[in-house]
Amino acid sequence: MSQDYILQAQGLTKTFAGFTAVSGVNLDVRRHDIHALIGPNGAGKTTCFNLLTRFLNPTSGRIVYNGRDITNTSAARVADAGLVRSFQISSVFSGMSVLENVRVALQRATGLSTKFWLSERRLARLDEPARALLADVGLAADANRLAGSLPYGRRRALELATTLALAPDMILLDEPMAGLGHEDIDPVMALIRRAAEGRTVLMVEHNMRVIAQLCDRVTVLRAGETLAEGSYAEVAADPRVIEAYVGGTND
Repeated sequence: MSQDYILQAQGLTKTFAGFTAVSGVNLDVRRHDIHALIGPNGAGKTTCFNLLTRFLNPTSGRIVYNGRDITNTSAARVADAGLVRSFQISSVFSGMSVLENVRVALQRATGLSTKFWLSERRLARLDEPARALLADVGLAADANRLAGSLPYGRRRALELATTLALAPDMILLDEPMAGLGHEDIDPVMALIRRAAEGRTVLMVEHNMRVIAQLCDRVTVLRAGETLAEGSYAEVAADPRVIEAYVGGTND
């Protein structure tokens, strides 16, 4: 495994009761790249994503993160090692303030997450770094607002702030543009660009404009197998990719 790559998979395969959802996938994610995983409906993107983040166990194959074999490592330990994911469905603590949401994430990053009865005075020392993260994602003015009252696009920004609070080396984003209005897409793209500074991002995404503008490299899956890999321009011109999208049903 090359040190140029932060995450690599070799022969990754997942079978469910005789159905092979992912078959022999090889993936090389270069450090500090924004790398997209795309494909038509049923291509195996979500299964592959869940395998890489250890929410599913592979039937066979190998996963290496930062030079360490994590094939049999739990999702929690992988997250502790700096490989942190988001989910397609927005997930925030709706009844807590925006600031408190980020503060909870910072508690884990500072080793305080298992200490449930900390005084407000002790928690207050996390306010400054929490406010700095909110400023980074454009939510400084919303710090005291209930998270559940935020518009959907701003909840996505809050999720990114809580992800960054965990100090990840690599962020895996599951359809970050899902559910966003047209007016929210460019701001969220800008947030991802900023989040990627000094980090690696792997994202499952369907919006081709986003992928073209944001991603350094693209891996295309079809029927659970790797169909193509390269820059957006390279894969977009690949006849096999064109056939997969035009000839099949998109997500």
